[in-house]
Amino acid sequence: MAFGPDFPEHFEREQSVSEADWLRCLPGAVREHALALPEPGRAVVSIGAGTLELGWTMLPPRRMGLFQLPRMQVRYRFDAVDAEARRAFMRYFDLYTQRGGG
Repeated sequence: MAFGPDFPEHFEREQSVSEADWLRCLPGAVREHALALPEPGRAVVSIGAGTLELGWTMLPPRRMGLFQLPRMQVRYRFDAVDAEARRAFMRYFDLYTQRGGG
């Protein structure tokens, strides 16, 4: 029996990260899975016989007084990756890309 959230085949998230930091952490976040960066703003991850395509667009920074946070909109599109494999991949990916918090 699987525990944890379900991840649909397609979803979007707003993430508070600069593109430079995102690109630095992607190789570690995908672990042993092959990672390709075919063009700016796009990555393809091989997961078993399937793939995860990531697409991102930078958004204006979130401002709180003098403080500002970078933001990007990230599209996740799994193809031929079953629900359990999506959950396992995203559990690690989310932990790896988590910043700050408490």
